[in-house]
Amino acid sequence: MLRRSILAACLALAAGAAAAQSLPPLPGFIRDQGQLRAGVRCDQPPYGFRGPDGGFAGVEVEMARQMAAWAFGSADKIEMQCVTAENRIPQLNAKRVDLLIATLGVTPERARVIDFSTAYRWGGSDMLVLKDSPIRQLDDVKTRTVIMLRGSTQALWFDANMPGLNSLRLNTAADALQALQQGRGDAYAHDAATLIVIAARDPALRLVGEAFAVSDAAVGVRKNEPEWMAWINAALARMHAENLYVAWSEKWIPA
Repeated sequence: MLRRSILAACLALAAGAAAAQSLPPLPGFIRDQGQLRAGVRCDQPPYGFRGPDGGFAGVEVEMARQMAAWAFGSADKIEMQCVTAENRIPQLNAKRVDLLIATLGVTPERARVIDFSTAYRWGGSDMLVLKDSPIRQLDDVKTRTVIMLRGSTQALWFDANMPGLNSLRLNTAADALQALQQGRGDAYAHDAATLIVIAARDPALRLVGEAFAVSDAAVGVRKNEPEWMAWINAALARMHAENLYVAWSEKWIPA
């Protein structure tokens, strides 16, 4: 049921198209590079993480590779860089990467500095706690310490909805999980799908189960690159038309 619900979310907001379609021309600055340069997450399953062999893995990594295959005829024609919630937009605007497929939630604050593609999925946030924690709902953390990532959707949500909350803000999901296990915080707030994967691997942890900070996720592109944005939106529509999200979700999202 979990896999089906996440898959439905991926499909619901993908750009619709009745059949596979040809893509518009690549903008010259991308074509001349001979490869894509994509910022992806390396610590956030099932979207982007390091696989057992140390390589890039996850649903969004598959999306990036598919774009490279359509753009240059090979899924290997891509240079992927690990980005965090805090540094991904600076990396894009500094032209170290040309697109972000990196669990990037659509927010008004971010839309002021970058452009967003058509949304390809939506999702909510949740909190991870120790199995015997007294925390049972969102309001229970008002007098406790919540661990979250710097620059994340969750950090923005808590700033707006629980000002004054005691928080511990870290750079990576691995650091956040370690902090929770060490007792440096009472709950770890992140994308629900990522926390589901973590909880499935560790019986000492559980999800609180109250969704918050629901948002769309989209590809991030620098401002004023309309040809590049048109190509990306067409690629997302083609992924949906060819039903590619199904196989990727079955591959990377646990039962």
